[in-house]
Amino acid sequence: MAKHGQARKRYLSDLTEEQWVILEPMLPAPRTQHGGAPRRIDMRAVLDTLLYQNRTGCQWDMLPHDLLPKSTVYDYFAQWRDDGTWVQIVSLLRTRVRIQDGREPTPSAACIDSQSVKTTEVGGPERGYDGGKKISGRKRHVLVDTIGLLLVVLITSAKLDDGAAAIKLLAQISADDFPRLTVIFGDSKYHNHDLHAWLQENRPSWRIEVKTRPAGTPGFIPLPKRWVVERTNAWHGRARRNSKDYERKPESSAARIHLSHIQLMLHRLSPVPHPEFHYQKEAA
Repeated sequence: MAKHGQARKRYLSDLTEEQWVILEPMLPAPRTQHGGAPRRIDMRAVLDTLLYQNRTGCQWDMLPHDLLPKSTVYDYFAQWRDDGTWVQIVSLLRTRVRIQDGREPTPSAACIDSQSVKTTEVGGPERGYDGGKKISGRKRHVLVDTIGLLLVVLITSAKLDDGAAAIKLLAQISADDFPRLTVIFGDSKYHNHDLHAWLQENRPSWRIEVKTRPAGTPGFIPLPKRWVVERTNAWHGRARRNSKDYERKPESSAARIHLSHIQLMLHRLSPVPHPEFHYQKEAA
């Protein structure tokens, strides 16, 4: 089993020195305050292994021998999934990216959308059929700011109505989390009575603004504001682990989106000279 300090081939997914300096303080401290054993695992090697797997889509037992094995890495992935570490890192990095771009730490507007994806035979019980997309699997519901940075993600059965799922998605965050947020852009799927009623009762300072393409326009038309969230889905699609939903638990599927977005934002904060990691920034 190779350790991070040993010489090995560098993978494109590896953290750079600058990225590790950003990320290391965001990781949970080792649990040694109550007499636990000192941490001996190289945490940078843990992250490099997870980022490699997420980027390439390889199976746990197909990890290269110069990376850490599943027996070492999976426990950290699952622990940070369950204790909210991945969510917290996304939040901290998002704030840094927004400030770097000259924006306020929290957004005043957001975009919402869903993406139906196929599952495998180990996809778990939370599966269903999306009649509109003709896909049997799960849906990834995401809320992003107007430059495409992730605010929250929810994984559901593909058969769940987007308006109903939006209530569950938005319930994960509060007005205190995003004090400047007032408008959420979505398509016609979010013109939903129950969703609007829930917002009036639970998030009265927020409103859904539905964007629809002009009548009579054939083919694909990028809509103002709405295209931003679809670009975020495309960014996540660069991680091959997201080509399908391979996870047994929906929570693990959400963690994969968080991990993909962490890598994206690290490259925004510390760019690397490689075309696959170039994420164009547009004014919003």
